[in-house]
Amino acid sequence: MTETTTAAYLDAALPVADRVRDLLDRMTVEEKVGQMLQLDARDDVADHVLRRLAGSLLHASPERLALAHELVDSTRLRIPLLVGEDCIHGHSFWVGATIFPTQLGMAASWDPALVEQVARATAREVAPTGVHWTFSPVLCITRDLRWGRVDETFGEDPHLIGELASAMVRGYQGDGLADPTAILATAKHFAGYSETQGGRDASEADISRRKLRSWFLPPFERVAREGCATFMLGYQTTDGVPITVNDWLLNEVLRGEWGYTGTLVTDWDNVGRMVWEQKVQPDYAHAAAAAVKAGNDMVMTTPRFFEGALEAIERGLLTEADLEPAVARILTLKFRLGLFEDPRRPDPATQAAVIGRADHAALNLEVARRSLVLLRNEGAVLPLAGGCTPGTAAAPGAPVPPGGAAAVRSVAPTGAGSRRIAVVGPLADDAQTQLGDWAGSSGQADWLPDGQPRDMITTVLDGLRAAAPEGWVVDHARGAEILTLEPDPEGATFPDGQPRPPVVVPAEPDEAMIAEAVAAARDADYVVAVVGDRIELVGEGRSTATLELVGGQVALLDALAATGTPLVVVLLASKPLVLPESALGADALVWAANPGMQGGRALAELLLGLAEPSGRLPVSFARHVGQQPTYYNQIRGQHGDRYADLTQRPAFAFGEGLTYSTVEYADLALAATDLGAGDVVRAEITVRNTGARPVRETVQVYVSDRVTSVSWADKELKAFRQVDVAPGESVRVALEVPVADCTIVDAAGRRVIEPGEFDLLVGPSSRDAALLRAPFTIR
Repeated sequence: MTETTTAAYLDAALPVADRVRDLLDRMTVEEKVGQMLQLDARDDVADHVLRRLAGSLLHASPERLALAHELVDSTRLRIPLLVGEDCIHGHSFWVGATIFPTQLGMAASWDPALVEQVARATAREVAPTGVHWTFSPVLCITRDLRWGRVDETFGEDPHLIGELASAMVRGYQGDGLADPTAILATAKHFAGYSETQGGRDASEADISRRKLRSWFLPPFERVAREGCATFMLGYQTTDGVPITVNDWLLNEVLRGEWGYTGTLVTDWDNVGRMVWEQKVQPDYAHAAAAAVKAGNDMVMTTPRFFEGALEAIERGLLTEADLEPAVARILTLKFRLGLFEDPRRPDPATQAAVIGRADHAALNLEVARRSLVLLRNEGAVLPLAGGCTPGTAAAPGAPVPPGGAAAVRSVAPTGAGSRRIAVVGPLADDAQTQLGDWAGSSGQADWLPDGQPRDMITTVLDGLRAAAPEGWVVDHARGAEILTLEPDPEGATFPDGQPRPPVVVPAEPDEAMIAEAVAAARDADYVVAVVGDRIELVGEGRSTATLELVGGQVALLDALAATGTPLVVVLLASKPLVLPESALGADALVWAANPGMQGGRALAELLLGLAEPSGRLPVSFARHVGQQPTYYNQIRGQHGDRYADLTQRPAFAFGEGLTYSTVEYADLALAATDLGAGDVVRAEITVRNTGARPVRETVQVYVSDRVTSVSWADKELKAFRQVDVAPGESVRVALEVPVADCTIVDAAGRRVIEPGEFDLLVGPSSRDAALLRAPFTIR
């Protein structure tokens, strides 16, 4: 029997707090524990809803979600479900949704407004499918490139992460949670999750509170104040304490200092991991009690939390009253979303109108273009000669028409001359790999075994065949394999029953495949080699011991370089990899961080000169794996500046990226050089385009505190501006950095401005040689 419709909690005219109180008073202890559970809909949905009374589900196929709603309608209080999903860079597991470049690829745009548009388009596609909550954005800082989740981050700099993550939160949450197109954003993984040991996923984060405050917490504080509705807690321990029960982080900092009133959700089986993996709790009763008392709200995929919490109450480890703050926060979220009036169940008509629509595809293409980073272009081999009439390329940021690969047409004049392009490499025509992790066939959704529809994806081969001028010939040879898989010798599942990923076995170079690719290269005017990594080398539990190209790819590149045909290497990789000399010395090198459905078209346009390269690295590239870490803002002080045998200089540094023109920076000037704590550092610099093509330049502003009371980074990004500069023109760019941002974290863990001498550094990247310097003093 259900409660009558006269219950106060069903009265939408009452204040939310009154409705929550009324509902809490009606709930049994089992119903309260159930509301704290988020369970995997790939398991027994009926058991989740009817026995464990789950308040939330994730990983629900359309069919399972429909069943879950029917089951909720038969429960006593009919409390609506809160449905979550990993909509990381698009509605990842919905057939036909728009899949954008990965978060790291978006970060290469250095454009918060563009990222906000991506999140808004994603929310519009997610909302009518009955999903209310995305587990995005990721605010982790890339530290060790071996870590398997680098692709999910916005890179290595806290300031850039804060800017882009805040934009994504605004896009997801729209005009507020009452907006029917809004979905809940999640800031994750709070906090320090990416400070891994040896690059191993979810390992102990050996990190002090001062270090957390210095680098890892500022982006989270930024989105907390932005109104991010939920925070997800990391898997790892810090100082031996699992984040799930870290009172200092959750209560002193997040809910205390920052005044955060949103909802906390654990990551996958965090509560169970305290028992079976970290072994800091003897059983599920103690683990459940510890998690509740620490202030957790929603417990993700620890089914035995239900029995554990009830047992904890029976044993006196927990009281029913201890549950109520968490349950109240969950119910408040559901009331704020309006789920009691409108459960926001799947809406087929709206789905048909908005999912994968043309303007989202056009936005996707623009994001893909902006995600590409040109790292090398010796002898100006790019754009490929004859691919585009001078002056007709799309300027950076220019709007584009919808239409997919078939709409890409070259603007080269008739008679431009025939060319032959050999497109080689194992990723040249690999549609699903191009999408990256958390998309289609990446393994998290059993209802998409074949991934996203092939006709929605433009590979590099597709793009070049569609965009090449009339009369050009585009050949294709695979050239190499990357890997095969073997079962993990430790067994098919982890102790909690989750499947273990198979073990990667690198493929051996195949002489016949290489010979076919070499023959195509010798017959061609240009070789475009598309190499990189595959989904089996990316993601949770898939950190890598090395960063080199896997399988036969290095042998392939070496053989192609030996032909003497101009070689363009496209690194289609989830993260920066260590490249062989045949790639570092190629005529051109482009990094494409899993560029999404429109990635092949965007790459073809860039190679042919139909679009201008404008991406900048959000993360540094290592020259060898032993360099880890390679991030630019490391603490000052070490013996020497190289290894005895190898350099410490990165192959490519944070902020770098080339254009098809040449740009000069000059005449850096400060409006004032003697400043107080409440002042703003104001500067101007001249950016001159000395080449023949338009550029979108990302002007980067770093601050260096010359002498600090504690060890600190030599420079930190504090601002950036993007300016469009026409060929032969100059732009005077105004820049501002509040003195309040020129801080360090002192020995006592306080963020302070220390008076003294500073330098403002402005230029096109974090490389010292690329930066102009102007001194100023803070009183």
